[in-house]
Amino acid sequence: MKQRSETWLFIAWATSLAAMLGSLFFSEVLGYEPCELCWYQRILMYPLVVIYGVSLIKKNVTSALSGLILSGIGACFSVYHYSLQKVPAFQSAGNSCGAVPCNAEYLNVLGFITIPFLAGTAFIIIFISHVLMIREQRGQAK
Repeated sequence: MKQRSETWLFIAWATSLAAMLGSLFFSEVLGYEPCELCWYQRILMYPLVVIYGVSLIKKNVTSALSGLILSGIGACFSVYHYSLQKVPAFQSAGNSCGAVPCNAEYLNVLGFITIPFLAGTAFIIIFISHVLMIREQRGQAK
């Protein structure tokens, strides 16, 4: 495996690890109860730590293909969740999300950085890193 591919793989793993630890910090340390969409995003993020960690140890990018799929789906969930918080037309739909409304904002930095924004950023970084890994591998095969 090329050094660049390994670097992109490490970035994907480190991002997923930081996102997992951040979500656990918000819920376990700060006591923020996750909403239903937050749980779905966690379900999609947590396996990425294992997928990319094992791929990094084995130095095998092809075994991480499921990470591309999970991060793409997770990014879609995050964009929808962020829309429930910030787009007025969607905000009323967020109230019916469950015990914790999905349009609630535990965190709001600079008026736009919320927990779904952070999760979406992580999913997008992971997705782009994986695409760049694939691109690097294809360039290596030529």
